[in-house]
Amino acid sequence: MSVLGDNHAGPSNWAVKRFGRHAGRLVEAIPQQLARAHARAHAVHLTAGLKKRSPYGFTLAEAVRENLADLARELGEAVRDVRGYEYAVIEDHALFPFKYANRPTPLERARLAADASPTRRRMLLSHGPEPQEGLFDLEGEFTSDEYEELHETFEALGAATKLVCLFFTADAESGIHAIHWGQARLEPDRTFAWLHSEQLPLAAPQIE
Repeated sequence: MSVLGDNHAGPSNWAVKRFGRHAGRLVEAIPQQLARAHARAHAVHLTAGLKKRSPYGFTLAEAVRENLADLARELGEAVRDVRGYEYAVIEDHALFPFKYANRPTPLERARLAADASPTRRRMLLSHGPEPQEGLFDLEGEFTSDEYEELHETFEALGAATKLVCLFFTADAESGIHAIHWGQARLEPDRTFAWLHSEQLPLAAPQIE
């Protein structure tokens, strides 16, 4: 895994290959958008005043998607609606944000929740790197009607669109701990095999 700790060095070859002229802007702007999303979620957390079942996580997920969609529009790129959720699609690569832990945790320990939506799981399987042959019986996971519905969902995303995973950890008090992006394949045990990963720098905390 490489670490992009010095913005002056510019984006990696991997990033340029996927995002072209937008690569440098994304390396700079994504951490800023996550910091802004945390600020919004933290404000909601404080307003709610709840010790348990805080709205922080839900608000953060929504704010991150919304901010990335706004960034895509700013760059003149596409925003696709997938079952009511907007995803930024830049140079035919969709940013797939996922908070994988509430505390600083190595990327290698990221795991998809057992109750993750079928749509999210299907996005990873259909638009991420190809699974190893024989690991998943994709056709047998859903009924015919369910499969057709999910197939239409991914046509909305774009049949040729590939996912770029944007994984991060965060909590209401400390904010964003770490940000990684790259190519990850979902494995049968709900862990991820990273074909490529890079750690993005953190942005200064934002005030909402």
